[in-house]
Amino acid sequence: MGNAGLLYVGAVLFLNGLILLGKVEAKAGAVFNLFVGTLQVITPTYLIMTAQGDTHQILSASGLYLFGFTYLYVGIGLLTGLDTTGVGYFSLFVAVAALGYSFANFHLLGDPSFGVIWLYWAFLWFLFYLLLGLKREALTSYTGWVTAIEGWVTGAIPAFLLLCGYWTHTTEAAIALGVFAVVVFGCLWPITRRGGPPTRSRDAANTADAQGG
Repeated sequence: MGNAGLLYVGAVLFLNGLILLGKVEAKAGAVFNLFVGTLQVITPTYLIMTAQGDTHQILSASGLYLFGFTYLYVGIGLLTGLDTTGVGYFSLFVAVAALGYSFANFHLLGDPSFGVIWLYWAFLWFLFYLLLGLKREALTSYTGWVTAIEGWVTGAIPAFLLLCGYWTHTTEAAIALGVFAVVVFGCLWPITRRGGPPTRSRDAANTADAQGG
């Protein structure tokens, strides 16, 4: 059930990246944020209720709430025109919590691949904090690209491989993910800084909170 939810986390991150890049109208994307946010609150609740006291399963499921609340917050904010500082500072909380979940995956759950994926999410949500909480508008294009790419690399592709039973070599996957992040996100930085901010719709410009999560 958690793997199916991860697939749609990938979808909403991809969509939110496109909103930040000005390719999707902000309020149109808000509805899908509400869909996925609701799913990401129901799913961990079910997993925790059926865990029968398995602390590792409860630990893994608890992290999903971070995403569910983010997407609900973003969806409501986009529809109502809320100021972005609230979701921005919540994103800082998520970024710090993600470091803890990364440590747990490395040292408690024995899953280095998701240890690295949680580091991806910590980096992305920290970008959301800078963009939405501190209003660093110059980061809009970079954050949009990172969001869209992470939708595939940390969500859709791992979820599909997990659902098909092919996500088995977690150490090798962790190494590949680490190298990919350094190369791709490192190269994106000068490219997006050189290109300037993207053209966005008025709604996206006013809210700027089409983040993932």
